[in-house]
Amino acid sequence: MREILGKRRRLLFRRDSRRSEMLGAALTFATDWRWPVLPGVAPDPQGRARCGCPDPECTVPGAHPFDPGLLAATTDARMVRWWWGNRPTAPIVLATGDKAPCAVSLPAPAAARALAALDRQGMRLGPVVAAPTRWSLLVKPYSMEQLGELLYAKDHVPGSLRFHGEGGYLALPPSETGQGRIRWERAPLPGSSSPWVPDVEAVVDAVVEALTRTGVSAPEL
Repeated sequence: MREILGKRRRLLFRRDSRRSEMLGAALTFATDWRWPVLPGVAPDPQGRARCGCPDPECTVPGAHPFDPGLLAATTDARMVRWWWGNRPTAPIVLATGDKAPCAVSLPAPAAARALAALDRQGMRLGPVVAAPTRWSLLVKPYSMEQLGELLYAKDHVPGSLRFHGEGGYLALPPSETGQGRIRWERAPLPGSSSPWVPDVEAVVDAVVEALTRTGVSAPEL
């Protein structure tokens, strides 16, 4: 009996700790950094690789908004507390663009090699979000026109690069999704102000050059 009670206490402690961790992270993003967030769809409890949304072919299980929709993203502390009070383990989804960071993402193996090459060059990077299959480099907000001009000027841009701009979204740490936990590969520096992020031009230029120089083939994922 004591062993059973002990296991229950440990499970309750881990559950409560996880809830506090998620709420604390969501409040930091929304109120300290002024990043608009909202709860994502939880993974299907019957199968971690599946999503809790109605789409049986969902390609980002547990890592996207559904109800509420993306337009509901907010920096209001009361709304954040209400959401994660009712859905304490929901993934934290960032609405990218406008006043929030955007992101450039690529497959994890290629991203790891690209970051190593950029480190050797001494390039300053901002936070990097790592999902099990893709890493996302946070950048300053950009317009679709700005992105189009940037890509048009390139001789070649790997098709595996993805751009999370205005109207997009990105799951943030420490969310649990159908593909696994989201973590910081490069964590923001501690402090109360919003983390510094580089311009999208600098990141795209550096990533494309790094992939070319290292001969990395970034497969479509």
